[in-house]
Amino acid sequence: MEKQKILVIDDSEEIRKLIEICLSQEGYEVYTADSGVEGLDLLGRIPIDLVILDIMMPGIDGLETCRLIRMDRNLPIIMLSAKSQDVDKVLGLTIGADDYMTKPFNTAELTARVKSQLRRHLHFNLRTYEKSEEDVLQIKGLFINKKNHSVTNCSRKISLTPTEYEILLLLASNPGAVFNAEKIFEQIWKEKYYESNNTVMVHMWRLREKIEDNPKEPKVIETVWGVGYKIER
Repeated sequence: MEKQKILVIDDSEEIRKLIEICLSQEGYEVYTADSGVEGLDLLGRIPIDLVILDIMMPGIDGLETCRLIRMDRNLPIIMLSAKSQDVDKVLGLTIGADDYMTKPFNTAELTARVKSQLRRHLHFNLRTYEKSEEDVLQIKGLFINKKNHSVTNCSRKISLTPTEYEILLLLASNPGAVFNAEKIFEQIWKEKYYESNNTVMVHMWRLREKIEDNPKEPKVIETVWGVGYKIER
């Protein structure tokens, strides 16, 4: 079986070497870059499966690099930063990151998160559905094609990340059911939810930006105040 390829973009040689050693020992093929420019160049030449990306870098920083990657790729992105404030985490997730870790980090936890993101991404890409009328869900002008994982609105294709698609599909497949942030997180991320985790909120905001006519007054994904989110057919 071909090794999965990980790209580490960080201006710290020490961090790059540390991650390369721990992930290589787990059987991954690791590539490294010391800048966003070099990282984007490698992405253009090598079929990378996951990116580990530092936020604070000279030149093109991690946030801009993440934004550029998200323009045409849906691979998992884990962001690293020496900053611990929630605003930095929210900004990273808003730009398009799938996960976020604060330096200094535990290499065992980083490895676990890499494995988790790759499992989710593989599951998303390989998931198949039996032929039925439910291959395409129609929700308030949205058409969700479960066979090719596409979402359209009045024939206009809506570009969603795998995580955004999974959240939308979860709610659309259970019309009328209310999902709180904890339930969504554990269903989608397959990990235990912890207090003060705003990951779901950020992804929900980004999803609404793409599918709602007016994200401030959402009509597709409704908020049940104090409870959670739902979609009504």
